[in-house]
Parts: sequence; C-alpha cells; structure tokens
Amino acid sequence: MHTARIFALSALLLGAPMLYTGSAHAAGEITCRMDFELQGWSAFYKRADGSGTVTCSNGEHMKVHLRSRGGGLTFGKSSITGTGSFSGIFHMDEILGTYVTAGAHAGAAETGHATVMTKGNVSLAMHGRGQGWNLGVDFGKLTISR
Repeated sequence: MHTARIFALSALLLGAPMLYTGSAHAAGEITCRMDFELQGWSAFYKRADGSGTVTCSNGEHMKVHLRSRGGGLTFGKSSITGTGSFSGIFHMDEILGTYVTAGAHAGAAETGHATVMTKGNVSLAMHGRGQGWNLGVDFGKLTISR
C-alpha cells in the first residue's frame, strides 16, 4: 500500500513539468495587427515617434507607444499612418520590445512605407501611406512599449 502511494506521487510529480511545459503553447500561435501613426524626420540621424493600437485574434488589445531611432544616409520629414502584422506570437506581451530594421526609401508629397523587422522569433511587417518627403538608406530600431 505504501509503495503504491509513493509510485502514484512519483508519477504525478514527474508528469507535472510536462503539464506546465505544454500549457505555455497550448493555446497556439495568435495573430496580432497594429494600426499606427508615426511622425518623424531624418538628417543622417533618423527619429520618429508615434502611437498605435494592437488587436489580437484571441480578443486582447493594447494601446502602444512607438519610438524609432536610427541613422544612415537619409534625409526627410514625414507622417505615416498604416498597419503592421505580427507573427510568432503566443501571448500579446511578446509584441513589446525592440525590433531591428534596415531599408531604403524615397518619396515626395505622398509617401509609401513598407518594412519587415525582427525581435528574436517575433516578426513585424509594417506598411503605410503618408505625407512628406524622404530619401536615403538607413538602419535602426523600433521600440514598442505600453
């Protein structure tokens, strides 16, 4: 009888990590979309700030602040409104953090913007339209925070 209890308790304790590990991704990958606005300028140094709203397929949503910093051979001033799509997300908080990017851009009056950036296993594809002018090649980072 005593051996049976020890065996049952051992089986429960050994199985507990498997239950915990499986629950982290049990719900599966979710899709998240961000509607955003960014305003900024560049003259070798590139700077833009903005805000957005992220909505996920599991019903969660969050207001976010956007901060883009970088540099390169770049000049301009613009205001962009667009959307972004996240991949590799299992929990909404995974969208927060700093993403790295590099790109080339050119536009006058009405400008277009498209870029893909990464943060570990998470990717963000952004595209939008705006007003202003820009020309250049740059690298940088985008930080998303609450």
